[in-house]
Amino acid sequence: MKLQEALLTSLDNISAHKLRSGLTMLGIVFGVGAVIAMLSIGAGAERQALETISRLGLHNVVVRSKQLKDDDLREIRAKSLGVSMRDAEAIRSAVPGVELVAPKAEIEPYAVIAANGSTEAQVYGVSNSHALLVNLELVEGRFVDVLDIRDHAQVAVIGDAVRQDLFGYEPALGQHLKINDVWLEVIGVLRGSGGEVDSFQGVQLGSTASAIYLPISTALRKFDHDPLDSPLSEIIVRLDSPEKGRETARAVKSLLGHLHAGADDYELVVPETLLAESRRTQQLFNIVMGCIAGISLLVGGIGIMNIMLASVLERTREIGIRRAVGAKRADIRFQFIVESFALSAIGGLAGILMGLGIAQVVAASAGWPTEVEVWSILLATGVAMGVGLFSGIYPAVRASNLDPIESLRYE
Repeated sequence: MKLQEALLTSLDNISAHKLRSGLTMLGIVFGVGAVIAMLSIGAGAERQALETISRLGLHNVVVRSKQLKDDDLREIRAKSLGVSMRDAEAIRSAVPGVELVAPKAEIEPYAVIAANGSTEAQVYGVSNSHALLVNLELVEGRFVDVLDIRDHAQVAVIGDAVRQDLFGYEPALGQHLKINDVWLEVIGVLRGSGGEVDSFQGVQLGSTASAIYLPISTALRKFDHDPLDSPLSEIIVRLDSPEKGRETARAVKSLLGHLHAGADDYELVVPETLLAESRRTQQLFNIVMGCIAGISLLVGGIGIMNIMLASVLERTREIGIRRAVGAKRADIRFQFIVESFALSAIGGLAGILMGLGIAQVVAASAGWPTEVEVWSILLATGVAMGVGLFSGIYPAVRASNLDPIESLRYE
């Protein structure tokens, strides 16, 4: 029997029992769909995690001021000023393996206005190396430089959302905006990057689209500062050897412990560790979803085997006639294996469509990024077809072993 003939016969038999065949394929459909959806969601989540971590800097260590209640702050401020420029200088000079240190101060704006509008924004004072450390990209203009910091220049680099709110579609460079009581000239506009998240693994990141960056010296000298708050919101430390992230974090923690007299008013964030935790969580998710998909495929395989055994029983007389006119045992086995394969292949194709649909629905409704990869489709359909072939072997062998004379007598 030729493959084409066996395949056409199989499709005729499947179409003759549409409802039964459709119910049989459901397990394969759900299994393949679950695998593709799971892998696409997982790939999208990993890509987003890498993009998010890049905003912290994968090879950085970040010292952050802790958010504490006022009563606790009053007690702590008696022995510690909080995260400050002194800490930044100490880390730069005393911790081995440090390449760059970038202090960052957060300003609480009560008004951000320009001639054509107003907006709400996060305002930060930063060093000239900040853009390099957290991978900020400019669409026009320049970032804060050393001269701006030295001269306490009243200049600002704004995010894309701030530019739209304050200046619309007009050129922003050279325009002026007012933060609280201080006027600043716009010297740069950041590139918009859609899909930003404001937090990752419990760490608040903020959106660069709605951010305004000033020279750190301007932020510390020309804006009011609550004496209970730390002078700096964070210090970003770039390592010259990324493999020493945890070791450097321990050294920084030991140094700050002495500088802060043991006060627990800061925390260390190691982006590399956050990424590792994210990947472990993703692996657990993949294992759980993989088990669910595997069970669906197993159920689908059992369903195919069951329906093929029923088909053997129904077609006993047909098998006897085929054997009587010269069909060999191998021809009968081949026919039933092809039919089992056809069931799993059709179910696999339907599962691909289901998986792609689930991925699109998740991306559109939940705002969760998905990324469908070709290898995930090949893996899911390959496993499904393998299950179909394996499930068809026993019914095919059983059909080929039927006695032709007894089969002809079967009613």
